[in-house]
Amino acid sequence: QVQLVESGGGLVQPGGSLRLSCAASGFTLDYYAIGWFRQAPGKEREWVSCISSSDGSTYYEDSVKGRFTISRDNAANTVYLEMNSLKPEDTAIYYCAAERGVGYYCSKVEIEYDYWGQGTQVTVSS
Repeated sequence: QVQLVESGGGLVQPGGSLRLSCAASGFTLDYYAIGWFRQAPGKEREWVSCISSSDGSTYYEDSVKGRFTISRDNAANTVYLEMNSLKPEDTAIYYCAAERGVGYYCSKVEIEYDYWGQGTQVTVSS
């Protein structure tokens, strides 16, 4: 059974940090680009970051550049999103998604992704 499971969300104060994990089962992440998306209350889901399958190239949405870091551990079949200097506007449900075999590129478009996790809640509040 193909599955992506996010974990690591929670409640954190502004300026704090969290590390989200996206663990794959039923398939190997080696041949997939991985994206992170988020959906805040009352807003549409938006792309946050992604990492390519071939050389680990990384891409970030402007508001998270310099604060978030995406990485992958193919041996563990897991992708991570390290989030630092968190702001209240980062509050959202965070989803990871897998996009099959795209080489040095990864998409910002939801429809390009083949598998999705169920999401993990991140709340930034004092």
